[in-house]
Amino acid sequence: TTAEPDERQAAMQIAWTREFLKYFGTFCGLAAVVLTTGAIKRKNPAVLLPIFPLTFAFSNHYGMGCGTLLQRIKGEVENILDTQSTLLELPKGPLTFEDLEKIRISQSNSSTEK
Repeated sequence: TTAEPDERQAAMQIAWTREFLKYFGTFCGLAAVVLTTGAIKRKNPAVLLPIFPLTFAFSNHYGMGCGTLLQRIKGEVENILDTQSTLLELPKGPLTFEDLEKIRISQSNSSTEK
């Protein structure tokens, strides 16, 4: 099957994320072991604090690589398109030809004044 360019790009992003997870997961695991050991040796639980942002970053990438994040995003996109389409409207409505002409004229006037 031949994928569309957008599908191919999305598949590349997912594949890259899966590959990245292998290395980042290893780093997070080693960091957890080292930080836990440091917290025990120093008797200071504050040493464990860097685990929290690492966990959030790992779970975000995991969701992207496994597709769960993409499914949630697709569901939210469909919800916005179906029930909240007013969020997608441009301020002051869509651009008209007259609006574009005013912009073009003002830009040409400002470039000739220089």
